[in-house]
Amino acid sequence: MNDDQIIRRPARGPRVGVAQLAPVLGDVRANLELHRKAVARAREEGVDLLVFPELGLTGYRLKDSVPDVAAARGDEVFTELASLSADLSLVVGLVEESAEHSFFNAAALFEEGRLVAVHHKVYLPTYGMFDEQRYFARGRRIAAVGGPTLIVVPSSSPCRGITGEGEVDANGRHWEAYNRVMARNTGVYVVYANRVGVEDGQTFWGGSEIISPQGETLAKAAYYDEDFVSAVITEDAVRRRRIQYPVLRDEDLDLTINELMRIRQRPRERGGEHRGGSRERR
Repeated sequence: MNDDQIIRRPARGPRVGVAQLAPVLGDVRANLELHRKAVARAREEGVDLLVFPELGLTGYRLKDSVPDVAAARGDEVFTELASLSADLSLVVGLVEESAEHSFFNAAALFEEGRLVAVHHKVYLPTYGMFDEQRYFARGRRIAAVGGPTLIVVPSSSPCRGITGEGEVDANGRHWEAYNRVMARNTGVYVVYANRVGVEDGQTFWGGSEIISPQGETLAKAAYYDEDFVSAVITEDAVRRRRIQYPVLRDEDLDLTINELMRIRQRPRERGGEHRGGSRERR
């Protein structure tokens, strides 16, 4: 084996696509048909991994109808989605019901005709228009710590405030900036899959995108309209960024864990005087 064979890496990697949809609130059957059409287009364009928005199978503003649209593993919905993944991988946003009848805002990965993994949303917002903790149980695992080269971000991000025609609001600008920081700091591709449409008077801005480890925009969907975008990703781009900016190499997980444990064990600040360097107990 010569030096050229050692250094050279394949130029082409998998093609990743995003289906930016306007789901029908509470209508799983109608939304499943939207997913089928997007999968058909993905096949035509040679997509290897297709990502759908957060709760794309159910709509977002579900409120008390969460149990009505939930699916458990083994249900017909899971079987149908698995069948769509025979020749490409899918990430689908849905409501999953556990055996204990808890309900999760979930992202399910299907590959080769089967369910491979399900991630439950961990941080459920309760500010502004959001009230997810009222209707969903929290996930307990953070999936991004194990050294991925691609981070998938299914989203149902709404507009906040008034914008001009063809412009994105402050919330959209926040996400666009955050996606680039995430990509550059960790040396990964970021696939941000947002939705569009209007639910309960709330508009969703879209703008889905695929960002390179260098923070470059490889594909960008329209604002406010349904769209379909895709881009090829390569391991070489991840390698080049991590050589240039080796943040993950220098990450000290033991230090992080120890500091979190120290903070967790520290007594909470309470009113009262300090005497002799220690807190007066009441």
